[in-house]
Parts: sequence; structure tokens; C-alpha cells
Amino acid sequence: MPNTDLPILVVDDAKFSGAIISRTLRSAGFVDVRVATSAQQALQELESRPVSLLIADWLMPEMDGLALASKVRQTDEANNHFTYIILLTAKEGGEALAKAFDEGVDDFINKSTMTQQLLPRVYAADRLSSFHNRLLRENQLLIESNQRLRKHSLVDPLTGLGNARHMIERLDASVRQAQGRGGVVGLMLIHMDNYEALEAEYGKQVLREIVQGMARRLRQLVRPLDNITRIANQTFALIALQQDIFHANSATYRRFHEAFNVKALKTSRGFITLQAPVSMIVANQDTGFPRPDQMLTRAKNQLTDARGLGRVLVSKW
Repeated sequence: MPNTDLPILVVDDAKFSGAIISRTLRSAGFVDVRVATSAQQALQELESRPVSLLIADWLMPEMDGLALASKVRQTDEANNHFTYIILLTAKEGGEALAKAFDEGVDDFINKSTMTQQLLPRVYAADRLSSFHNRLLRENQLLIESNQRLRKHSLVDPLTGLGNARHMIERLDASVRQAQGRGGVVGLMLIHMDNYEALEAEYGKQVLREIVQGMARRLRQLVRPLDNITRIANQTFALIALQQDIFHANSATYRRFHEAFNVKALKTSRGFITLQAPVSMIVANQDTGFPRPDQMLTRAKNQLTDARGLGRVLVSKW
């Protein structure tokens, strides 16, 4: 049975269209349905109370549905929440849809078949958003538990990620695995250059929000076998495994640079832009495998060059 208390926000600059959608939802039993006539109004509604499902028209003046989806994802990161986003569109073609998925859109409803598609898509969104938000809550409880236990030996208490010692242990294990089975091991560093400047401007609490926001965003970016750690106050590390060294390049990992140098993080003081060079060292059987401490030193030294390039700098060992 669908959750009739599912909080839903409908966003459409055409009042008639928004009214039809909201009436259809209420007729199906959903009781928590709000309607906004612009993306800006929608963002104000979400600030006052988040929703589990956002249904928005793709084409709207001032801020379209795609830009709205990107803003909602930033808000979700700051609030440790997941909003399932459906866009209403008449667009066709894989390129437009692929771009929308990159911005965080979860599903589409074609306007020509909206009457038939709306409720089945909403029922699916209900199941997925409930599951995702339950996982987020459980993960937050785990982080809080780790903070209480103060496992400084292996866990960073602020983010719940592994710390520097954990990273060295995991990197050593990954190298040994690649030596025995083949493959590529990569160590990426993401260094927050403006850490001290942000602390001076916004204070420790907002800085904590930024660090936690970076950790959440990294969790969204990585693959299941990758390992994220926070090895210093302003430095995150990613251990990445690849089958082929030709796939270990700047284009493959470009999303990590864009995630922190292009897309701002939402905090209680508004959206804040970071300065975060990204350096990566990769190794396989052909290059030879260094010790974890050697790999870490090389990645740190390479940050200077990465800073000037304005992209992920990937080097073979």
C-alpha cells in the first residue's frame, strides 16, 4: 500500500497543470501535497519543510527544472536527506536525459502520457525515497555512535570515515591484492586549500558543516569498492581500484574536481565554494607497486602541480 502521508511538492509555472497534478494525487489518497508556481517558491517551501518527492516541470522561466534539481541536491546534502525528483518533459533523446540524470534527476514523465504514468511513478518514488532516507538515518546513527565511541585509532569522528591509519591499512591491502590478482591501485588526495580562510570567515561550526558535506558528496561519487578516508583536517583520500590503467586518467575522475571546485556546498550560512586541488597516483604490475607511505608522499607533493592545472592530476607511479 502507498504511504498516503508521503510529502510531495509539485512545481509548475502553469497553474492549470499544477492543479491537475495535485488533484490527481489527492484523489489517489495523498494528503500532504503542496504546489509551487516557480522554482524559487519551491526552494522556499523546501527550506521550511523538506519533501520526499518533487515533481517539477522541466521548462520554467528564470530557473528551469534542471537547475532546480541541482539546488535540491545541494540542500539534500546539507540536510542529510533524499528527495526523489521527477521532471515533467516533452524532451526526447538520450543526450538531454543523460544531462538531467547528471544533475540528480531520478525519473521523467512525458507530458503526452502523464495521465497514465503519474501514479505508477509516484508509487515507485514512494518506495525508493523511503528506503533511501531510512539508509541515511541509519548511517547518521552509525556516525553518531562512532563519535560517541571516539574510535580515534581507525575512525574520523566528525565524518565517520576512516582516518589516516585506516587509509594506510586499506591501501596496503589493496596493493597486495593487485600484486596477486592484477589490476590498478590509485590513491587520490582532495585537499581543501581554503580551510583556514573559511574557518576565519565563518567559524568552526560552519567549517564542520563543510567537512561533513564533503564527506556526504564523496559517498555519492564513489563506486562500491572504492574506499574514502579523511586523513587530515583538510584532506580526504580515496583508494580506487581499476582493471585497466588506461581508465585511470583525468577524464575518468573529473567528477571529483567538479564536485568541489564547481558545485558549491550548502551550509547554514548559504552556499560556499571550495578551493580543492585533486591529485592522484596510480600503479600496477608494469609500473611496480610502491609502499603506501611512498604513494601518499608522492600524491601530496603532486598537489602543487594539480593546483595550477585546474583539473584532476593523475600520474603513474
